[in-house]
Amino acid sequence: MDDVTKGPLILAAHAATVGAIAVRRALPQRQHRTVGAWCFADHLGPAAVARDRGLDIGPHPHIGLQTVTWLTTGEALHRDSLGSEQLIRPGQLNLMTAGRGVAHAEEATGQYAGRLEGIQLWVAQPDTTRQGPAAFEHHGSLPRIETSAYDATVLVGDFGGTSSPARHDTPLLGLELVVREPTTLPLRWDFEHAPIVLDGAIREGETTLVPGQIGIWELGRDEFAITPDGTTRVMMLGGVPFPETIIMWWNFVARTRDEISVAARSWRARDGRFAKVASALPVIEAPNVPWR
Repeated sequence: MDDVTKGPLILAAHAATVGAIAVRRALPQRQHRTVGAWCFADHLGPAAVARDRGLDIGPHPHIGLQTVTWLTTGEALHRDSLGSEQLIRPGQLNLMTAGRGVAHAEEATGQYAGRLEGIQLWVAQPDTTRQGPAAFEHHGSLPRIETSAYDATVLVGDFGGTSSPARHDTPLLGLELVVREPTTLPLRWDFEHAPIVLDGAIREGETTLVPGQIGIWELGRDEFAITPDGTTRVMMLGGVPFPETIIMWWNFVARTRDEISVAARSWRARDGRFAKVASALPVIEAPNVPWR
């Protein structure tokens, strides 16, 4: 059986808590740690938040990655050590590039109360950019494709001849799909792909995918024929296989343990590598590394 007809690898997400919110952690997985450069995926909520109580993730550092934040319901506030202060609403994209080092916090908005749900993703930066400067961008609107069967929002990369303005340092796809009817989506044969169902269910052949799972398709597929169970919301991730071996620990993506140990010491020492975040939330301290 060739790759085009081979079924996906279906893996269960891990339950975790981030700040005050329960999450389903779809990536990384022991069996498959990355999909393209995507190396982390947390399905947030759904959770009830108050004006003064939301994600409640205090200042913490990152290196070597980009954070991609996408809400489907509710509002959250982003603050970072670059001085950014950005309200995030559904349909808006926050993309923060860590490079050599950045810190940020994710907070209640002070005005929104209600249901909060979304996904936060990390992208591993390649060697060509991971030691570069930190950066932040916010996209209040993104290109959409509307058909009778589905609506697609292109968060990152290109789909169906439509391109997102968001930065990506390797060939990458981040796509939100709202699928109403059976349809066949085009895929890049040189990409790995991974759908994560946020609401509803999808079926391809004998395979059914529901919230709390991730499906991983290897290289060699050029289409994805799916049948939704009612209206279904799916986050589709894709990218060329990441060419470098990464080490992930805590909030860091690196290549060696020494890089991670040095970054953790810098954060504890407040030595200037990670600037201050203008947040009233308690700073999150780095745990001890699990190696000597």
